[in-house]
Amino acid sequence: MDDLRQRLRELPCGRRLLDAAAGMDGVYLVGGAVRDLLLHRTPRELDVVVEGDVRALAQRLGRDAVATAHERFGTATVRDGDCRWDLAAARDESYARPGALPDVRPAGIEPDLRRRDVTINALALDLATGELRGAPNAEADLAAGRLRVLHDASFADDPTRLWRVARYAARLGFTPEEHTAQLARDAVRAGALGTVSAARIGNELRLAVAEPDPVAALEAAVALDLAPWLEPDRALTERALELLPAEEGRADLLVLAAALAAPDDALLAGLQFTAAERAIVRAAAAAPPLDDAPRAPSQLARELRGRPVEAIALAAARGGGTASARRWTQELRHVGVKITGDDLRAAGIAEGADLGRRLQAVLELRLDGVLGDDREAQLAAAMASAPEAGTA
Repeated sequence: MDDLRQRLRELPCGRRLLDAAAGMDGVYLVGGAVRDLLLHRTPRELDVVVEGDVRALAQRLGRDAVATAHERFGTATVRDGDCRWDLAAARDESYARPGALPDVRPAGIEPDLRRRDVTINALALDLATGELRGAPNAEADLAAGRLRVLHDASFADDPTRLWRVARYAARLGFTPEEHTAQLARDAVRAGALGTVSAARIGNELRLAVAEPDPVAALEAAVALDLAPWLEPDRALTERALELLPAEEGRADLLVLAAALAAPDDALLAGLQFTAAERAIVRAAAAAPPLDDAPRAPSQLARELRGRPVEAIALAAARGGGTASARRWTQELRHVGVKITGDDLRAAGIAEGADLGRRLQAVLELRLDGVLGDDREAQLAAAMASAPEAGTA
């Protein structure tokens, strides 16, 4: 398997890992990184298992690297520039009860592989020898595109593996083999997900909506009955994502809002989404359809001002309002005025609602193209604006 190490060396962070591990025994690249190299994919992360203490390897990865060690769990995360390596001491584990966090103890690489979620992730590349090691069926399942748990109690021990199977199915295009699919159905019917905290489920949901194809991940979760409160709609979601301004907004929250069967703030709070995140999801999920009916720019601004961009994108996707959404997000929302409340107060306008109304009137004239960018013209227009009844 020297060719596998060569593929690793072609990655800048992989080359640094190989150089740091040179001359060390019992250092293995494990899990998804090995799987992806075998599939000729670029690994999303580099996870390393060390038979022994991880600190020596962490130190070798560079004096300038930033390492965060967790001695209790025998793990360390090392970051340097664009590189990140997650190191862990080889260990075995057991579960005191279904859904509990595991009790871990030092072990060799073979028990470490046996504790993993599915066979295609129970793979290890010995960085010293190039030998590939794996759990039974690991390489065959990888070649066949199968997802198989390593033992029948897998989903009972850790029900979050149900969500991981859904994510792997979406990302890799793999299918749970028949026995694993039955174990998953049995675990869900037995209430396995109720044995883990909502925060852990929320973390799995966050990972799902951050997948390269998040809709496929959510569809796979629904197919396994993991989230009856989701109704993914690929066409709607893709239309909305196309309208989300580049490098702005939260694509993950937009995907979630588009998939919710109904806005449920309590559900999302339990899943540990922040108040700010929930506000975006709530606004997007409840946004009424936006169409492309003719309207003045100031009217469009009155409809859309204050809404998150995620809500506008989803509203337009629902109502066919592509042009309206793009006009607002790309042009109109950036229009402003050069005068402030201080300018109006200095000109004799009293503090109060009328002051804000005059500024709003000037902004609408700007939006509708009636007024230009000249500050003095804007001030004159604000002073000429008639006060509302009862404000004189």
